[in-house]
Amino acid sequence: MTPALAVAALGGAAAEAGTRQMSIAPTPAFWLAVIGYVVAAAALLGVLSGRTGWSRGARVILLVAFLAHAGDIALRGVGQVHPAQSVREAIGFLAWILCGGYLAASVRYRLTVAGVVITPVVLCLLLAARLTPVGESTAELTALGRVHIVLATVGVGIFALASALAAIYLLEARSLKRKQFDLASLRIDHAPLEPLDRMAHRLVWTGFPIFTAAMVLGVVWMARRGDALGRPEHVLALVCWAVFAALLAARTFVGWRGRRSARLTLAGFAVALVVLGIYLLRRVVGL
Repeated sequence: MTPALAVAALGGAAAEAGTRQMSIAPTPAFWLAVIGYVVAAAALLGVLSGRTGWSRGARVILLVAFLAHAGDIALRGVGQVHPAQSVREAIGFLAWILCGGYLAASVRYRLTVAGVVITPVVLCLLLAARLTPVGESTAELTALGRVHIVLATVGVGIFALASALAAIYLLEARSLKRKQFDLASLRIDHAPLEPLDRMAHRLVWTGFPIFTAAMVLGVVWMARRGDALGRPEHVLALVCWAVFAALLAARTFVGWRGRRSARLTLAGFAVALVVLGIYLLRRVVGL
């Protein structure tokens, strides 16, 4: 994380309640990021369609969009709107983490198909975070609440990367099994299955303790606020944690690999998406 983003994410903890804002107007950096993500997604789709010469340009454009996205987060932090302030802001931060993780992974592996999937997801998350209604203000966040939100966002972001790799694993395995080598398959190097499986597993191992810490801090934070823990999003968050815990246990003690591991990874992330959707809906409609 850059120093500017660190200030944006954590510096708001020292801000006075009177100066803290729920949101600000979309910044120029936001619109630059949106344009970059749209162009990068189109370029990656072109690579998948056989225009292999576009590959380098697509990655450069995506990097520019990623940096613009970082600038947007930093500018919002300067305006006292930081990623740990609400689920809405955290979703924008999640999109940035997802893009950065893909860029880092693509340095070592050929993940064009993953880019075609991840880039539109990043774009949709960013648009949802910036253009949806702000909603009613909730109780002021404490430092504990901000740490909980940051850890949960980072954990889910890592799970998202693992799920993207799991989805690519299933697509590649299906293609190899059925020997369906279409035009794109002949022109694009396939990602090897074993490294995909191994990297997804490592990501889950990395994200799980972070998500676990977020869960524990969330329970403590809500207990201090006197909030009930029986809401659907709380139960589903526990289900998400249990799915990833079961996945790690199955790989360690039973030896699960390949398709079963990939499917369970996708199932866990699907639950996480539902949790995020419920939180965002509550903020938008003021439930």
